[in-house]
Amino acid sequence: MRIIEYIANNGGFISSADAKKASLYNQLLYETRTGRIVRVRRGVYAINDGLAKQMIDVETLVPGGVLCLYSAWSFHELTTQIPQAYNIAVERSRRITLPDFPPIELSFMSQKAYELGVKEFVVDGFKVKIYDLEKSVCDAIKYRNKIGLDVSSEIFKSYLSRKDRDITLLYEYASQLRVEKKIDELIKFML
Repeated sequence: MRIIEYIANNGGFISSADAKKASLYNQLLYETRTGRIVRVRRGVYAINDGLAKQMIDVETLVPGGVLCLYSAWSFHELTTQIPQAYNIAVERSRRITLPDFPPIELSFMSQKAYELGVKEFVVDGFKVKIYDLEKSVCDAIKYRNKIGLDVSSEIFKSYLSRKDRDITLLYEYASQLRVEKKIDELIKFML
């Protein structure tokens, strides 16, 4: 079996350990030199063409990572902003080595905030953990000064216009993330 086929059939990535187990390590080295395979981080490689896909295998690049902020808002179609990098949340105490490619911005969260509202979706063939709709909206309000009031307002207005919104769950998350008062003000202002 050729290494390109092996990588394509196994989520688009291969570790050097997996390449050795499958007796493909020499092919990995050769294809890396030719540029058909690129090193995304120490010990993890991908097909160069495969990196053009919209979604990445978050679990391979940042084990335990959850798509958040701009990546989650874009996924839930809450904003017209185009993410400049993959925004990935990790628990605050974690130490992560990021790959050179693709661009990833980490958000370090408390364990409580990190675990709240995590759902698994299949995107471009990858199982990806992404914060659900209500957690994503709460994050927009929580980080409104960092991302800008115009972006947070756009996200909140988009959320309120959706039929699949769950205001009760939004308030539950808001209470846990300590943004309930601000969300209450916004709902009264916008409705």
